[in-house]
Amino acid sequence: MELKNILIGGSLMVAVGLGINAVQDAPSDENQEKKMINDYNVYALAMPEDLEFAGESVPVEIPDIYERMDRELLVNTYWQSNTLLMIKRANKYFPVIEPILAEYGVPDDFKYLAVIESGLTNAVSPAGARGFWQIMEATGKEYGLEINDNVDERYHLEKSTRVAADYLKKSKERFGSWTLAAAAYNAGNYGVDRQRERQDVKDYYDLLLGEETGRYVFRILALKEILNHPQKYGFNFRPKDLYQPVPNYKVKVDTAVTDFAQFAKKYNINYKILKLHNPWLRETHLNNKSGKEYQIELPQDGYYAAPE
Repeated sequence: MELKNILIGGSLMVAVGLGINAVQDAPSDENQEKKMINDYNVYALAMPEDLEFAGESVPVEIPDIYERMDRELLVNTYWQSNTLLMIKRANKYFPVIEPILAEYGVPDDFKYLAVIESGLTNAVSPAGARGFWQIMEATGKEYGLEINDNVDERYHLEKSTRVAADYLKKSKERFGSWTLAAAAYNAGNYGVDRQRERQDVKDYYDLLLGEETGRYVFRILALKEILNHPQKYGFNFRPKDLYQPVPNYKVKVDTAVTDFAQFAKKYNINYKILKLHNPWLRETHLNNKSGKEYQIELPQDGYYAAPE
């Protein structure tokens, strides 16, 4: 049985369970099985040089900063299944997120904030935050998102990304630092301000924060590092293994829709596919008493089987 060796941080690691090049068949010989078990080791990772977030340096020469960064690199490298899913999903969703961040003047590194917030899924937190960017209802409404029984635009990737970008840009203007803006996305602008004043420091890396916010920027940095250098950390895949965006077009709707299942059939898809492309539509119908114009996304023909 052939074992695939991969260089990680200057050490050789046997790629068991790390992807498509991992060992697939169990050995029949008892001695070889023992050798395989003994050869599967977990190695310390070399700290990347010149770490930075949004152009701001990470002071890993400070002992606690080094340890916190090391923790997140280890956790996300050896939680292989989860991180490989992030790599696959990023290929599908980053092309939507990246140009919106650029339009708002928000550094590209903030796309990794969405990765740690939601795993690039329409997650729901125990506190009620929703969508890729984990936006609370009050914040969403404050920034102009429609949120009601029929529609919840926190699940609309383009619109929620614009809200997140606007919020982050305003936080940067407030703090003068993208790193603090990232921390404030988790702890709130007031929370970060209060801790800076209380501790009489200005920099994120000088603050003593709670567990979640204290790990927050380091988690972003770890995912940025791994997703930018997947093979360095033992992740093996082919381009065809990555999730692909489905080409789509939009149709305008400015009236009520009484039955989205029947609406979907008019476009040669089913209800499930309609909702996959428009998770912000929360019901089987749309009241739309105001006659508001909505843009409903539909897949190009040929990407799904026609409904029976």
